[in-house]
Amino acid sequence: MRIGVFCSGGDAPGMNACTRAVVREAIAAGHEVVGIRRGYQGLLEKDFYRNSLGEPLMALRSVSDWARAGGTYLRSSRSDEFRQEEGLRKAVTVLTQQRIDALIPIGGDGTFHGAVDLMKYWDGQIVGCPGTIDNDLIGTDFTIGFSTAVQTAVEAVDKIRDTADSHERLFVVEVMGRKSGFIAVYTALAAAAETVCIPETDTDVSTIVSDLQALKKRGKSSVMLIVAEGDEDGGAEVLNQRLKEMDCPFSTRVLILGHLQRGGSPTPEDRILASQLGDWAVRALSAGKTGVMVGNVGGECCCTPFEETYVSHKPIPTELLTLVATLAN
Repeated sequence: MRIGVFCSGGDAPGMNACTRAVVREAIAAGHEVVGIRRGYQGLLEKDFYRNSLGEPLMALRSVSDWARAGGTYLRSSRSDEFRQEEGLRKAVTVLTQQRIDALIPIGGDGTFHGAVDLMKYWDGQIVGCPGTIDNDLIGTDFTIGFSTAVQTAVEAVDKIRDTADSHERLFVVEVMGRKSGFIAVYTALAAAAETVCIPETDTDVSTIVSDLQALKKRGKSSVMLIVAEGDEDGGAEVLNQRLKEMDCPFSTRVLILGHLQRGGSPTPEDRILASQLGDWAVRALSAGKTGVMVGNVGGECCCTPFEETYVSHKPIPTELLTLVATLAN
């Protein structure tokens, strides 16, 4: 079997470790691996990883020392062309020309939407790996990159806490998460933040201000407020303005972490998860699976149809939200 592997959408720490696992498990099982650069757009443009002989094939040594590196050596992109029927048919032509029998896309819901569309025109196998820092896909406890993104955010909050303590301020820290509050909630817990605002819950600024006033009366001199960029009431800048309008008892500042959370060397948890998922994806293809994402649920491999990974919102455990509130007060 000739397997194509690529990364698509936003990069996530651990994608390289996943690619490494795909290549080495595939070769160990007697398959060939074609590395596709720049995701679906790279496929359309025949942009392949090439070995020393100029062949579009990856070898065991092609992925040496990849596991510890952030980003993705295969590069990533988003493709408007691939979203059109003409682009999908062009992709099928390229796959046929390159004699590719199966694909392993590493990415998030946009990547898997693309896989579903491609399967309407191509009869090859597709098994995906969940690579997104948002941890918003159904069918896996955690996604590749989430652990590292949280660690990056927590380290930033820990450092800004020093300044907040020194100047007796409240910092509104915005983390990534346009539709999901997982990064925000885990960061708030790990960094001992006093408040967290996420898309999944209503943000009541008046209640937040009342809680802040109570903290001030108890002698609290600095506060960390974590907000997901997709909070329904707005991101950090909007929330900060509303806090000021409602007589927030603290002097406030805003810190937007942005794409900083996508970078950095992956944590051991992300490296291990990525390695498992890459291995499982190849094994799933060998077992005849297609149209599914491999995930880690309770330490076991779980195959979930692509459509089910993004059809509904992955809920934030209510006990975590309760814990944030309890520990803050």
